[in-house]
Amino acid sequence: MLITFEGIDGAGKSTQVTRLKRRLQESGREVLTLREPGGTEVCENIRELLLQSKHDITPVAELLLFAASRAELVEKVVRPALDKGAVVILDRFSDSTTAYQGYGRGLSLEMLEEVNRIATFGLQPDITFYLDLSPEDAMIRKFSEKSLPLAFDSGELDRMESSGLEFYRRVREGYLRLQEAHPDRILLLDARLPPSTLQETISAHVAHREASPARIP
Repeated sequence: MLITFEGIDGAGKSTQVTRLKRRLQESGREVLTLREPGGTEVCENIRELLLQSKHDITPVAELLLFAASRAELVEKVVRPALDKGAVVILDRFSDSTTAYQGYGRGLSLEMLEEVNRIATFGLQPDITFYLDLSPEDAMIRKFSEKSLPLAFDSGELDRMESSGLEFYRRVREGYLRLQEAHPDRILLLDARLPPSTLQETISAHVAHREASPARIP
């Protein structure tokens, strides 16, 4: 089973990934958790370039770097783990590309669909949990965690975080449209709810899907 978590930065994806992994391991499942971009040496190098670089990267170049990392991760790590029967949990996958590079950067959605298909080798998540949070609330969380003043020009933010409030509003709109288009796969969750409440909802949904699996090729 392939499970993905999506949402804008600050929505609490990492917390829920960790909690779900622990819950599944307690039930005896083999679980692999990964973040995007990342997961292999090549992917981590791409992550460093995308997030920490102070260079101006064009939207198309950014798209292709994310796609290159995803293709590497799917072929070398994700697909082999799934073939062995493991549950793979990803912090971000192809929906992030549509939301960030499509709606956020304004790239062609038709082009993104093809790039995503190539980069994933046609692999799709069985379940996607979208943690919905307004950019304003996400910004407050993020800057509070970093003990920074509420401003997007701080040198402590990574390249994506520095994209601005309007960018994240477009990204959120993209996620909402994706959820409307794929309600059977993408479960919308209010990220403002207590982490324990979200955890119980997520665990129950995964248990239900495991009881009636419908593997997406």
